[in-house]
Amino acid sequence: MKVVVVGGVAGGASAAARIRRLDETAEIIVLERSGYMSYANCGLPYYVGGIITDPQELTLQTPERFFARFHVDVRVKQEAIAIDPTAKTVTVKNLATGEVYTESYDKLLLAPGAKPTQPKLEGAQLDRVFTLRTVEDTFRIRSFVEREKPKKAVLAGGGFISLEMAENLVEMGVEVTVVQRPKQLLAPLDPDMASLLHRVMRKHGIRLQLGSTVAGFRADGNAILTLLDGEEALQSDMVLLAIGVTPESSLAAQAGLKLGVKGSILVNDRMETSAPDIYAVGDAVEVKHYITGEKTLISLAGPANRQGRIAADNICGGDSRYPGSQGSSVLKMFDTTIATTGINEKTASALGLDYDYVILSPNSHASYYPGAKAMTMKVLYEKGSLRLLGAQIIGKEGVDKRIDVLATAMYARLNAAQLKELDLAYAPPYSSAKDPVNMAGFMIENLANGMVKQIHLPALKDLPQDGSVTLLDTRTQEEYIRGHAAGFQNIPVDELRERLQELPQDKPVYVMCQTGLRSYAACRILTQYGYDSWNISGGYAFYRAVMLEQRAQEEAYACGMERVTLSAAEKA
Repeated sequence: MKVVVVGGVAGGASAAARIRRLDETAEIIVLERSGYMSYANCGLPYYVGGIITDPQELTLQTPERFFARFHVDVRVKQEAIAIDPTAKTVTVKNLATGEVYTESYDKLLLAPGAKPTQPKLEGAQLDRVFTLRTVEDTFRIRSFVEREKPKKAVLAGGGFISLEMAENLVEMGVEVTVVQRPKQLLAPLDPDMASLLHRVMRKHGIRLQLGSTVAGFRADGNAILTLLDGEEALQSDMVLLAIGVTPESSLAAQAGLKLGVKGSILVNDRMETSAPDIYAVGDAVEVKHYITGEKTLISLAGPANRQGRIAADNICGGDSRYPGSQGSSVLKMFDTTIATTGINEKTASALGLDYDYVILSPNSHASYYPGAKAMTMKVLYEKGSLRLLGAQIIGKEGVDKRIDVLATAMYARLNAAQLKELDLAYAPPYSSAKDPVNMAGFMIENLANGMVKQIHLPALKDLPQDGSVTLLDTRTQEEYIRGHAAGFQNIPVDELRERLQELPQDKPVYVMCQTGLRSYAACRILTQYGYDSWNISGGYAFYRAVMLEQRAQEEAYACGMERVTLSAAEKA
């Protein structure tokens, strides 16, 4: 059997290695148009920033090492330019010499990945406008940064690559502005959770220009102007264009293979394309979303590796199936970790799902053990069935651990209430006896059983202002004095039973505390004394963070997009 693999990196390289492990006699050829057969895409921004100092660390495998271990013929700087599915041949161009030749195959695996989305913008090809996809791109940016020592950079786009580059450039002393058409960064997050990310970035001096549209670029001496629709241009020393990625499916399309969403390569759960003996994996292929069942694109290294393994199994006569992608991801932003899995509110609403969510702010480990750090968790679930739909977590420690537990629970089809039953490891330096994941399960079960009713922040503004409802803050008097939401009266939860006469029983009571825990206890007291009580999800800490970000963005527009800096109190 002769197998030709088009593309290395995650999917192609993992498939080639797996094929060899399954079939020692197969002839395996990998064609990679870049100069590197397998490299760490996710590490590229950290090489630019000097966190990764040895360029060889970026190359996970060299053709020589790969051949020594697997006896796979890896050909770098060799681009597949045409496929003939009938003749079962691939036309290849040697980019170093210009030679064009034909390679036959019994089985063909396409792993071309995705390319940075490049809209037709004026000046997008200027020397100081960069994209980041390959090791060569990384070396080019690193060389520019070392040579020119830029003081200002504009990053167009608010996804993973843009944010990782923003962090690395700031750490190098570069003044960074992120321009994004949507009014939030990182699309997998809901706007309220994105507010927490925005605050972290503003705190570290990154200027956010959200709701702005890039119209093009223009050289300005040794600087470059980023042109914006209806706004003043931004001058900088360099620009990174990172507004998304597009499936690299042109080769498949030219060969007549069927395409899926957004021009991706259509495959089934065996990673087979519409043409016999041709498989495809990675960022170029359409996948099923594991939670919704919808067809989608998810460009992440983990799914690409798993798909490569599955395709290899089937190429070698097996019957492996890809169940779909959840989109689990994690991002470092200075001292903060942002992680997601599953779907967010926007997707749930678009699909017409009857959903709800809980917001909690647990500590990373036992509060009495030194160094505990609070995190904010948002867990979405379907009402009735309690099916887990998604989760978002932002915090300084313990975030990756919890998102992985929640991702596993979702894959195993546990319902949200079953989170409370998970037997998770506990010791004071690592967790609490009631782990944050358990706590989410307790909260959802209480809501499902009618133990408590809740209201979310967006609904607060719709509450009547005519005195027909009671707004109650159950924190201590000292906490209340330091800051509280407008219109809330203060009765600490520990004094509530003795001061019930201060609350009219014919009015619904909306209860707030710092994180939602004391207000839940207060709601249980009020409910049992005949009050119609509602817990305000997330508490004052979440309310304050979201409101501060909204105010920061409004101030940014009000002062002509000058950098917004948070006061010392807001940074605390």
